[in-house]
Amino acid sequence: MDEFTCAGGVLCCSRCVTKHLNLSFHLDFDRHIIRGKVELTVEALEDRFSALTLDTKDLKIISALANGQPARFSLGPKHSFKGTPLDITLPFEISRGQHVIVEVTYETSTSASALQWLTPEQTAGKKQPYLFSQCQAHHCRSMVPCQDSPSVKHTYYAQVSVPKDLVAVMSAMRDGQEDDPQDSNRTIYRFRQPVLFLPSVYCITIVITCSREIGPRSRVWSEKEFVDKAAFEFSETETMLKTAEDLVGPYVWGQYDILVLPPSFPYGGMENPCLTFATPTLLAGDKSLSDVIAHEISHSWTGNLVTNKTWEHFWLNEGHTVYLERMIGRCMKSEQFRQFDAIGGWKDLQDSVNTFGANNPLTNLVPSLQDVDPDDAFSSVPYEKGFALLYHLEELMGGPEVFMGFVKSYIQMFAYSSVTTEEWKNYLFTYFKDKVNILKKVDWNAWMFTPGMPPVKPQYDTTLADACIALSQKWIKSCFDWKSCFLTLWFGSVPQDPLPLSHVKKMQEVYDLNAYMNSEIRFRWLRLCVRSRWEEAVPTALKMATEQGRMKFTRPLFREVYNFEKYRDEAVRVFLASQAAMHPVTSGLVAKDLKVGASNTTSL
Repeated sequence: MDEFTCAGGVLCCSRCVTKHLNLSFHLDFDRHIIRGKVELTVEALEDRFSALTLDTKDLKIISALANGQPARFSLGPKHSFKGTPLDITLPFEISRGQHVIVEVTYETSTSASALQWLTPEQTAGKKQPYLFSQCQAHHCRSMVPCQDSPSVKHTYYAQVSVPKDLVAVMSAMRDGQEDDPQDSNRTIYRFRQPVLFLPSVYCITIVITCSREIGPRSRVWSEKEFVDKAAFEFSETETMLKTAEDLVGPYVWGQYDILVLPPSFPYGGMENPCLTFATPTLLAGDKSLSDVIAHEISHSWTGNLVTNKTWEHFWLNEGHTVYLERMIGRCMKSEQFRQFDAIGGWKDLQDSVNTFGANNPLTNLVPSLQDVDPDDAFSSVPYEKGFALLYHLEELMGGPEVFMGFVKSYIQMFAYSSVTTEEWKNYLFTYFKDKVNILKKVDWNAWMFTPGMPPVKPQYDTTLADACIALSQKWIKSCFDWKSCFLTLWFGSVPQDPLPLSHVKKMQEVYDLNAYMNSEIRFRWLRLCVRSRWEEAVPTALKMATEQGRMKFTRPLFREVYNFEKYRDEAVRVFLASQAAMHPVTSGLVAKDLKVGASNTTSL
């Protein structure tokens, strides 16, 4: 059990475990709160069990029952990011292996970090409000009192009451709807999740939304203004699902839907079971669309089916998912495409290490997160350093087909459970028992517990990347005879050092890059402009940083403007003016990037 995941439940999670949740949500769009009731089926892991501790954050606890009997409860001291432990004393004792149903009635706070309530003006349709949740890594406790740890997996059933002109969707199979018997102006939507999963991938979204079928087990959901474009962009979903199944076995979650969220959503995608969340920036001709969906599909096996036991071992989720995502790309496109993607990932890793600092322990593949907010540790390190290790092992063990055999076996071995790096490594040695001597030569300490870049740089095939690199060098040398420069920008070959401003202006004159709306191109172009001190680009960069909330774009753009000393105060001013519309996670991290203290911001 990791210390930062539970506010007060470290001991509790060794004494009991949640097996099932029954959730009832009443969404109040006027007060921006959820009135909730949760029934937790809890199994005792010791004899004479009579007390448990749940994670909460900013919840108003109204009552607690145990098997229908009143139970005493109290809230412990509040921690800055862990929240407040909820201690519940049962009116009886149970023995090891017995179950008790603990019912908690509560209300969420208007500042719940898992929830973002949007006004009609913040939506595409401008007519109805919107709500979505984002629970990873430790925010579920602000929406539901629970054992908020990836080591605890359970099933759930939910019913959600919303105004009649809104629709609810969740990370579960849809199980019907009915009029709310207590309010004829509301509808209750029902959901069931029969597969064991972790609290951090709960999701709930309420919006006037449309959907289109995009495959035999998939629909895309979005506001009606985007639904047709979304259906077109995500048309390869079933092909990706089948490819993943060929690689690692059956998809066990039943439905695979995609929900396109409002622009403030802080990530490219989120792997909620049955319902992947996706950023609307993918609809702007974003080249990473297929990568993002392949990544989230891969999480159905690595992350949701097999899960890191604590967030220190997050690379087990993300490294394997990037590896599987790129194997899907290999099957659907080519091995050269996989190599090309890996080169871009290596550069992303270098960017993260440069941002944190090469000696920062948060660049360890397995960092120590005691007293560290997991949101602060979020970066490409577990993704790309994890992938680099798996690719290195692939080369040592005999190639992609051989190593995919291990990945598939690992998933089958640990399905429906949570694992540590040590357990993964032990299974690796067991699976490749005939190659143990090779595995023993790997510098595991350097890979796992040493900050900075990996000890081995993979020798990727640069065939597809060479054209981008050559083009980048031509611009640095001020040669303007290439047809297009957006390969450079699109695929991440933007130089770390600024270019002469005259070169950047010439690029705009030749290619009119300001006219491109593709999110990846626009992001890289604006970073290069600001880094090269083109003052006219600053307002545009800040506009992109605030008109969408994907942290991949928003945080670096704010940092670039902040590092342009003349516009440092402007970066802070724009952030403070915009933060109310940002997701709480995004707002908090940008505030730290810009060194805005808690006294200046309401979202920390």
